Amino acid sequence: MTGRLRVFLGAAPGVGKTYAMLAEGRRLHDEGTDVVVGLVETYGRRGTENQLGDLPVLPRRPVAYRGMDLTELDTGALLDRRPALALVDELAHTNAPGSRHPKRWQDVRDLLDAGIDVATTLNIQHLESLNDVVEQITGVAQRETIPDEVVRGADRIELVDLSPQALRSRMAQGEIYPPDRVDIALDHYFRAGNLGALRELALLWLADRVEEELADYRARHGIRAPWETKERILVALNGAPQGEHLIRRGARTATRVHGDLIGVHVRPDDATATREPPALAGQRALLRELHGSYVEVSGGDVARALVGFAHAESATQILLGPTSRSRLRELATGSVINRVIRLAGPIDVRVLPAPEPGLLAVPPAPRRRRPAAVPLPRRRLAWLLGPAGTAALAWALSPLRTSLALSGVLLCLLLAVTATARLGGLLPAAASTAAGALAADYFFTSPWHSLVVDRGADLAALLLFLAVAGIISHLIDGLTRRGQQADRARAEAAVLARLAGETVESGARALPELVADLRQVFGLDGAVVLVRTGPLWQPAAASGAVVPLRPDEATLTVELDRDAVLALRGPALTEEDTRLLGPYVTQLRLARERERLAAQASAAESLAHTDALHTALLDAVGQDLRAPLAAVRREAAALPTPEGTRIGGAAERMERMVANLLDLSRLRAGVIPVVLRPTAVGEVVAAAVASLPGEPAAVRAVLADGLPPVLADPGLLERAVADVLAAAARPAVVDAGAVAGRVHVRVTAPGPAPGGPGLTVAQGFVEAMNGELTAEPAPGGGMAYVLDLARAPG
Repeated sequence: MTGRLRVFLGAAPGVGKTYAMLAEGRRLHDEGTDVVVGLVETYGRRGTENQLGDLPVLPRRPVAYRGMDLTELDTGALLDRRPALALVDELAHTNAPGSRHPKRWQDVRDLLDAGIDVATTLNIQHLESLNDVVEQITGVAQRETIPDEVVRGADRIELVDLSPQALRSRMAQGEIYPPDRVDIALDHYFRAGNLGALRELALLWLADRVEEELADYRARHGIRAPWETKERILVALNGAPQGEHLIRRGARTATRVHGDLIGVHVRPDDATATREPPALAGQRALLRELHGSYVEVSGGDVARALVGFAHAESATQILLGPTSRSRLRELATGSVINRVIRLAGPIDVRVLPAPEPGLLAVPPAPRRRRPAAVPLPRRRLAWLLGPAGTAALAWALSPLRTSLALSGVLLCLLLAVTATARLGGLLPAAASTAAGALAADYFFTSPWHSLVVDRGADLAALLLFLAVAGIISHLIDGLTRRGQQADRARAEAAVLARLAGETVESGARALPELVADLRQVFGLDGAVVLVRTGPLWQPAAASGAVVPLRPDEATLTVELDRDAVLALRGPALTEEDTRLLGPYVTQLRLARERERLAAQASAAESLAHTDALHTALLDAVGQDLRAPLAAVRREAAALPTPEGTRIGGAAERMERMVANLLDLSRLRAGVIPVVLRPTAVGEVVAAAVASLPGEPAAVRAVLADGLPPVLADPGLLERAVADVLAAAARPAVVDAGAVAGRVHVRVTAPGPAPGGPGLTVAQGFVEAMNGELTAEPAPGGGMAYVLDLARAPG
């Protein structure tokens, strides 16, 4: 019988994993279970040592390695002892060479195979699958790792959780590391952001394992109905434009219930011959932005494939959009929506309507390109004159039936039908053709004045007239419509060329001109650009007699940016109008952007003027102060008393501050260039300490070997460090370390944060090198000043 493995999992060292393991061991020991401590690392922590208490501890096995005496878990002795429960700390530990196994988890596996239950501890950073992620977060590479399947195979995993603030507080109180390591640990591995990320990583990993166990349980027991342990919103995507609307609705629902969002596209089995709908690429990108996932499944039956995937993923909701199939196709192949509802079973199915037309980017054009329509007045005139005129022409020619004959009359009637087609299009021409054929039969075939045809030749002539008239009418109608399309295209090209030419010559046009031009081109009653100011809409530019004052009063609204819309009132836009509206919307957006940039340029110009005045003022003040300060320093040097030394030091510090202020103002004005290059932190810190007036021994630099160079200006960095040291109280400690791709230079000093311009000048120097200077309370009191600098590449 195999033993059971229990793992106490923590996000970081010091959260209390070993303490929790020992507490559980003591509880079971008090209940009569044979518990033995195989190996525990207390690291001198008083609480852990107290928790060990009187538990029986197995002696460690000594191992000699390179002249050192090491101790490891005595797996053989533990197998001989055969306790009911063995407590083995640090599952990911690497054993010393010469041990039974290279890794401690392999020793634990031997214990489990022997039927011994094992309780052990592990930090999340030691899991093999998370090793690179932890290194990216903390900047520290973990050499000791353990395969994930070893931990996933545990019978029980308990997360020992502690908030980042509580863990940092334990660290500051010296409960985890010795006092000489506390400051560096808090500034590097144990930063609040690092601990929060590691804690979230541990929770997510543990949640995935729980989900796997739940899926295995349901599979073993044949449970197909979804358990709503976690909401999973499944959005069906068929490539239609309303898919984005479905995704956004699903994302809002998933956010409210803390669920997962999955977009599913069912690809037909013969998808090799079918192109992917163009809208799917944008919908995949939208899913990524909204933290959802995209999946493609194949199947001949769309509804069955969709519901089968929903059951496999334990989806709780399926979102469907309105059908795009025609009534005839639904009657022939059935409704996908109805089949999904029938097959879904306990899964909720929601069918969302198409999004209401609101603030559209640009109105969508019809799917099919329809030919241009003949103007309504011409169609009315053709209906009025065509059939009646053709019949009247046949009546007028009836006296000439003996000399003109049926064929001549039909040619004359064909001319009338052609004129009707040219005037009003195909339908009036068809009516004229029918009227002409009936009139020719009535007046020109025997027996006269009846609709009966005696001769077969006359019947053939009438049928031929119908066919020829129909073909000619169709051709003339097509040519007429294409001519109108060409006229419209020429008009659009002229408008677009004018828009482009004006943009090239004079930049984006002003809003009022564009709005007026747009209203005139489209023949609208009113057009306005509305800008949102709080809950109200204010017109920025308007044209027309009937101007909408709110978006809901307009026939059509088009979004220009987050706070501005174009509102139009008038007749509905045609397909051609829709195509032409796009360039106008682009021009309006350019005009809005130009106004915004002009306002920013005006503000920047005012700020530059103010900065120039400040710089000139500082230069004047600096020049006026340098002479008297130099005189004070000379007079103080002539006084052989402690007061003279103190006065001279104060004057020297004042001169340094004036120089720093002047350089900072020149730096911000761009007069002094900032040259960033790889810089050794140790050399800069040593130079800054040596430049301090007074006793440099009051500043201690503790810099680790192998510190990476930073990307900085050496002169500015030296002055920034010197200014921070000059402003800090004594004694001060300087240390540095790499943290998540950056380098932190930390100055720790007793006492409260000082005031004055020293730190402000240093902060300006650091920000000029793309860094950051922050101050935070130091453990045990005092302040820590952290210079966050970019790490040099390579």
